[in-house]
Amino acid sequence: MDMKRDYYEDVQVFTSKVIVFWLGVLILALAIFPFVAKNYYVYVANYMAINVIVVVGLNLLVGYTGQISMGHAGFFAIGAYGTITLMTQAHFPFLLALPCAGLVAALFGFLLGLPALRLEGPYLAIATLGFGITTTQIIGKIKIFGERQGLHAPDLTIGPWHIQTDKDFYFVLIPITILLVLLARNIVKTKVGRAFISIRDADIAAETMGVNLTFYKTLAFAVSAFYAGVGGGLYAFVLRFIEPELFNMFMSIMFLTMAVVGGLGSMMGPVGGACLLGLLDLQLRNILEIPYFGQWIKALSESYFTMTGVSNIQLIVFGLILILIMLFEPLGIFGIWIRTKKYWKMWPF
Repeated sequence: MDMKRDYYEDVQVFTSKVIVFWLGVLILALAIFPFVAKNYYVYVANYMAINVIVVVGLNLLVGYTGQISMGHAGFFAIGAYGTITLMTQAHFPFLLALPCAGLVAALFGFLLGLPALRLEGPYLAIATLGFGITTTQIIGKIKIFGERQGLHAPDLTIGPWHIQTDKDFYFVLIPITILLVLLARNIVKTKVGRAFISIRDADIAAETMGVNLTFYKTLAFAVSAFYAGVGGGLYAFVLRFIEPELFNMFMSIMFLTMAVVGGLGSMMGPVGGACLLGLLDLQLRNILEIPYFGQWIKALSESYFTMTGVSNIQLIVFGLILILIMLFEPLGIFGIWIRTKKYWKMWPF
């Protein structure tokens, strides 16, 4: 029996030689990827990595603490605008502006977490949704943020290194993503993570056992908002231009869908959900260019709907995926992986 004899075994990064091997393979593949892939696929990898950062942070809030949020596009926008503004107005270097913008988002997350002490379920969802919508409206009225015209990202330099292409930015983004995922994984294994889980499972019992609900609920919102803020700051340099309309309600729903499809309450599930739906999101933006399927959608729209409705296909597909996951596999991709692993462990019996 593989028994744990020390609490610190919970936070070990490498719990077996198998994990060391596959992590080495993953890092090697990530290092080789930009040299063998076309520039568009490097851009796709960057986009997926940003989704991973945001969804892993959202999973800490929704999956481990049990607090719903449909306003993460607001934190994402704060991180994006905050990073660019700190670099252009305060002349912060990128590696300082990025975490500072994340901390600003964390502050707003803390403030939003205060209503979570009294709200739950659909009421909390509506409150967070209102925050996300309000944030983009306010940003669009402030002159320093470019109002409705948006902001252009400044030239990015880290020391003597001038980052000009998606490939250059890839080598900045991927290490940050890996670091934040490992940090989230270890947070879950610590005292803070156990407090989050106890609040999710039974908040009254947790408070009886000495868990400070006020502190840990607001902390969960703050940590999750920090991840979204960092993701937003990185997103600004992937697009090179941001405007308030980018951070809409659909973005918040997309983040939540990624977490649910990946598997709430797991660590690798949201990573898989963010990568899968992030790729699908990019493909659906050019749905008419997809071989065979695009032509079928075009013919269907011309016969029964209107061509303007094709732009809403993302909403339909993401909503359908979410419904199917909730009906047939509530644990998402992580649940499918667990069942597959158990099957092969028991095979052929």
